[in-house]
Amino acid sequence: MIKRIRREQLKPGMFIHDLNCSWMAHPFLLNSFLLQDEKTIEEMAGYGIHELFIDTSKGLDVEGAQTQEEFDSEIHDRFTRHTEALPNRGGPAPTLSLRDEIVVAKDLQRDANQVVHRVLMDARLGRQLEVSKLEPMVERIADSILRNPDALISLSRIKTKDNYTFEHSVSVCVLLVAFCQTMGYERGVMMDIGVGGLLHDVGKMMIPDGILNKPSALTPPEFMLMQSHAHIGAEMLKQTPGIPEIAIVIAAQHHERFDGTGYPDRLKEDRISRFGQMASIVDVYDALTSNRIYHQSIEPTAAMKKLFEWGKSHFNEELVHHFIRAIGIYPVGSLVRLESGLLGVVVEPDGADLLHPTVRVVYDMARGSYVSPRDLVLSKQAAGAASDKIVGHESPRKWHIDPYAYLQPA
Repeated sequence: MIKRIRREQLKPGMFIHDLNCSWMAHPFLLNSFLLQDEKTIEEMAGYGIHELFIDTSKGLDVEGAQTQEEFDSEIHDRFTRHTEALPNRGGPAPTLSLRDEIVVAKDLQRDANQVVHRVLMDARLGRQLEVSKLEPMVERIADSILRNPDALISLSRIKTKDNYTFEHSVSVCVLLVAFCQTMGYERGVMMDIGVGGLLHDVGKMMIPDGILNKPSALTPPEFMLMQSHAHIGAEMLKQTPGIPEIAIVIAAQHHERFDGTGYPDRLKEDRISRFGQMASIVDVYDALTSNRIYHQSIEPTAAMKKLFEWGKSHFNEELVHHFIRAIGIYPVGSLVRLESGLLGVVVEPDGADLLHPTVRVVYDMARGSYVSPRDLVLSKQAAGAASDKIVGHESPRKWHIDPYAYLQPA
């Protein structure tokens, strides 16, 4: 049985099923392993691990501990109740349909990945960073977000393992700009924070590939070197003419945590700048929803629930709520399960009702077959037998469904 316990309840002989934290927050190769000694428990405290899950079928038990099913149900209920009360998305209404903007966004994403690849590789070779190459790209990203944020947000989850660092940088930029839009920041701030997103991991260019992509556990010295990328990146940007101060702050603080368990400086609460706090949320969300050598991605809705849970410790809870508004509970491209037993792809959010987006029905679970795609505007359904609602999210891998195929124009 899987149970949720506090770190203080850990004992050697317990089997850890899930450390319940971002993979970048600890040096352990796996999230699941048999706990051998007290030293490991002490290390977990330093990595900000507060609650975690154990498997009582493989190790010692904790009497009376909450089961994973009970905890998941509790978080789901809290998350749903809270998000029902959130205000609308904020920002101006889209001026272009998703169908039209996604064509533009695909080209933009490709161009941005190429530019960031060139700029970051220049940094690796010791060349001067060319900010002039980045600013026009952030302008285009901001324009796309203002026309229709869901096009770039949905595409930002598509990455290749070989180019993860570069594609992750573009995704963080996109998500931060969308975050800024919901928060009501002016264009100049959106531009500066977008540059910060593109360059937040520039310090990783000074970390050996053998450590960045190591498929086994990092040694303590390797983990310390990995963590140093935030400080290295900030120092690199300080030496670069034309870099906005916000971008330097984002590079320095995107791994700091609200409870003081982050790095490199273990800053706490308001000692972390507002933009550093925003970047830490975005960075973890994108990491959770991306595949890595040592990490299997989770679905966006599951990632939102993790952020909601960790908002009590790692993040500024108020900003987590704003980020949920910006991205949506069921972001465009999510595969969702309806009460009727149908599966559908979210194709359009409802800015005033985060729980009831427009869904393109594509699969009948009872029949085990695809159906002719049709759209359900869940927020506008009349109450009664014909109405339907989302009851959960699903893994596209499990059902062999490519959600992005249903976002493309015919």
